[in-house]
Order: sequence, then C-alpha cells, then structure tokens
Amino acid sequence: MVGMRVTPETPTVHIVGAGGQLGTALQERADRAAGQAVWRPLTSADIDIADEASVATALGDLGPDDVVINCAAYTDVDGAESDRAGAERVNAAGPAVLAARTAAAGAWLVHISTDYVFPGTPLDGEGAGSAEDRPDGYEPDDVRGEPATVYGATKLAGERAALAADGRTTVVRTAWVYTGGPESRDFVGTMRRLEATRDTVSVVDDQLGSPTYCRDLADGLWELVLAGPRDAVTGKVLHATNAGRATWFEVAAAVFAEIGADPARVHPTTTAEFPRPAPRPAFSVLSGRSWAAAGLSPLREWRAALHAAIADSASAGGSLP
Repeated sequence: MVGMRVTPETPTVHIVGAGGQLGTALQERADRAAGQAVWRPLTSADIDIADEASVATALGDLGPDDVVINCAAYTDVDGAESDRAGAERVNAAGPAVLAARTAAAGAWLVHISTDYVFPGTPLDGEGAGSAEDRPDGYEPDDVRGEPATVYGATKLAGERAALAADGRTTVVRTAWVYTGGPESRDFVGTMRRLEATRDTVSVVDDQLGSPTYCRDLADGLWELVLAGPRDAVTGKVLHATNAGRATWFEVAAAVFAEIGADPARVHPTTTAEFPRPAPRPAFSVLSGRSWAAAGLSPLREWRAALHAAIADSASAGGSLP
C-alpha cells in the first residue's frame, strides 16, 4: 500500500531513491508488505538526501516504527573519478544526513552499499583479496585500506558516516545488480542488445564477482525490514547477493544461452583490453554468511536467478527496467 501512516502503529517503509533500479524493484515487490506496512516512494524530485532541510521536510512524519531504505547513490563508477565532490555529496554526506534524521526519530535506516568498498586485488595476488584467502567471498569485516576507486571510497565513507550518526543503522552490501530486461542499462541488458547487433562479443574473464538479480535483492530487503530480527541486525553490516560466483564472461555466455543464442559467440578477454577511468576489481565475491546468520533466507544461486530474470522479462513483454 502506498501512502502515509494508516494508524500510529502502522510502520511506513520510505524507499529513498525510488526512481532507480533497486528502488523500482522494491516497489514492484511491495506486495510482501501487504497488511504489515505501508510504503512510500521518494525520488530525487522528492528529497535531496544531502540537504538537511529537504530531508526534514520529506521525512517530517518519521516515527519510531518506520524504516528508511536508502537506495539513492551516485553510481557512475567512471564519472566519479572526475567528479569526486558530486560522488561524496550523494554517497558520503547523504547517508549521514539521513542517519541523523532516523536517529532523531528513533526510526531504522537500512543503507545500501557495494562490493566496491573492498580492494578487489588480483586473484593470483596475496592478501585479503585473493580467491585462496577468501574461498567463500569477502566477509563484512574484511575491509582493509582504501578502495581503489572514488566510487568505492565514497560509498565506504557513507557506510561509516551513517553508522556514526545512527548506531542502529543496518548496512547491506550487494554486487553486480541487474534486472534482465532487454532495455535495462545494466550488464545483462547490454549483452541482450549486443547479441542482436553483433556476430561475436568479447567479455572480460578475469573479474570474479556475485551476480545479483534485482528482484531477488528486493525480496530479501522486504524480508529484512518486515520479518527480520531487527535487534539482531541493527548496527551491523550484511552482504546480500545471489549465491555462487562468476566472471563477466560466464554471465554473458549464460545470457546468450538463456535467450537461445549460441554462447560460443561470447569470447573471453582480459581487463587490460578494456581500460577504464576507474579500475575494476578482479575479485569482489561477497560471502552470504552474515545474511544467513541473521536468520534471513539466502538468495538463490546466481544461474537460477538469471534464468528467472530472463523469464520474468519475457512475461512482462520485455519491459523490465
């Protein structure tokens, strides 16, 4: 149900960043809140998260039973390298302002973050970023040193600022999020469009991560805020991704297979062949142990999730964002 508080006891889930990929998915899956809460979408037209007056106005009726899910972020990884101030304003200052508001109201902030907070060191390297040292992926407390990108650095600063301003904040990190629609501006959507226009596609095979279907992530977040053990997760950092791991090459080949194309048309290549302003992590797999330990349902295996994403897109007439 969209709207304001029905009774003083009815919690409202405020979805900040409602116009983005995850915010949209949370609204699409909001049937899970029926009878338990009302939900309220807030886009950038409704709230400037880095402006205290805007936040005070948009969240003026915030109550102690309410939840704020912050999906808003500056996500242009390459653009952030030349626009640090812009990234810091949204990714670092914004969460601090939101957290100050939830702390004052006694509400609960769930702040969404990213795998880019980790160093993402090469798979054959030594230290916390190597596959050998982290066979199940990074754990929440594995953050060491500074992230390799401005985007990652500002997101890590935002995590810390939110927790400092409101110690009851829950940070949820995720990775490699996609919707799967042919027009979506994510990796899966891009591969679907390239399949239709190119004979072959070259995709990097030396970056390993956790592909995550946006709707599965949204379902997990609804479980967290509606049925999760709030006292057990406040002040914590959790990881929520689909299970398993894959390289971008493996994901691309799977996309081709799912839409009936020959996966042999996808050719492996290296990161060195595709230089970008912001370095991409070679290893960014996130362990799901923290999520399961909180009593939350693990997200399904990434390959099954991709199959569902393509099927969902087909049933929606290819209109998923």
